[in-house]
Amino acid sequence: MSVFMNTYHRLPVTFTRGEGSWLFDAEGKKYLDFGSGIAVNCLGHNYPPLVKAVSAQAAKLIHTCNYYLSDISLAFAEKLVAACAKGGMKNVFLANSGAEANEGACKIARKYSLKKYGEGRHRIVTLKGSFHGRTITTLAATGQDKFHQDFGPFTEGFVYIPGGDIDALDRALDRNSVAGLLMEVVQGESGIIPQTREYVEKAAALCAERDILLMFDEVQCGMGRTGSFLAYEQYGVSGDVTTLAKGIAGGLPAGAVLAGEKAQDVLGPGDHGSTFGGNPLAAAAGCVVLDTVNHPAFLAEITRKGRKFMDTIRGWKHPGLKEVRGMGLMIACDIEGDAWPVLEAGIAAAGNGKPGLLFLSAGPNTLRFLPPYTISDAEIEEGLEILKSLLNQAES
Repeated sequence: MSVFMNTYHRLPVTFTRGEGSWLFDAEGKKYLDFGSGIAVNCLGHNYPPLVKAVSAQAAKLIHTCNYYLSDISLAFAEKLVAACAKGGMKNVFLANSGAEANEGACKIARKYSLKKYGEGRHRIVTLKGSFHGRTITTLAATGQDKFHQDFGPFTEGFVYIPGGDIDALDRALDRNSVAGLLMEVVQGESGIIPQTREYVEKAAALCAERDILLMFDEVQCGMGRTGSFLAYEQYGVSGDVTTLAKGIAGGLPAGAVLAGEKAQDVLGPGDHGSTFGGNPLAAAAGCVVLDTVNHPAFLAEITRKGRKFMDTIRGWKHPGLKEVRGMGLMIACDIEGDAWPVLEAGIAAAGNGKPGLLFLSAGPNTLRFLPPYTISDAEIEEGLEILKSLLNQAES
């Protein structure tokens, strides 16, 4: 019997080390990583500046409680707010995870509305197909029925609407009952689904007109993943609240909820907290990620590599491929058959001197790719050749 609870459908491999875009298992076999720990290892494995910064920080200060500041958490917060200034952000609460960040966003929206308009204006609108976390409240915010089974009753006050339907958006954003709209401009867990520019612009306009907080969940699509630091920058809008996690510290547990001008003073002492939020080790790693990623040339490379990745797959005209879509290095392709056997075949491909390939699924028939930003063109080409052979194998 495993010592772990049976909460994951694990693939049959145990890793012992990583280097760049590669992972190595207990038997010494190597695997090209097109998943980055679900968008977490954005600078690859054992990125030397990150390792150096975390090691140096561990020798100085690993943890202190949030009664006090640490120099490194302050530096990280300043860099993060500056990086998110294009999205309208003014200050930040440092957390541990995306779910915790989204919990914080919901609390901000509800307190903002309560203090300004009184009770009854507490609903939060989210999109069908969304994914906002695994806590009871962030499950309630998640617009997918499959995540709701067995865990009710949930936190009440969440309303789900279809993305792209402007009429449904208009009807749902009732100025008398709604506190906030929480949305991913690119949905990750449901298959890399970008919202249209028209829809996001209308959402921003309606929220501004009705004084409803516009909250962007950038846990998976943020931190440069789509080729801009925040994905919603590409839609020409600003937000009232932004949540981040996953790649924010390059592999260490960290999250953040940032507030714009309207929401920056909502939370006061005692309203929210996190024992490990702003942890010095995570902050040291986060500074390296921000110093590396938040540069126009680096972000342009993410866009270029993503285009190369998608154009190559489209160029195959493979009969088993239905659609390829994405933004930057956040990519999906729908296939004719089941996705999971293709993931298993990627593991099984390793051996006899040949590498395996690691990637993700997003629904029963969708393959999802979130490679590290530091991946080389040669590694993209090598991995895609393996992917093509896996698809040919699935067809035969």
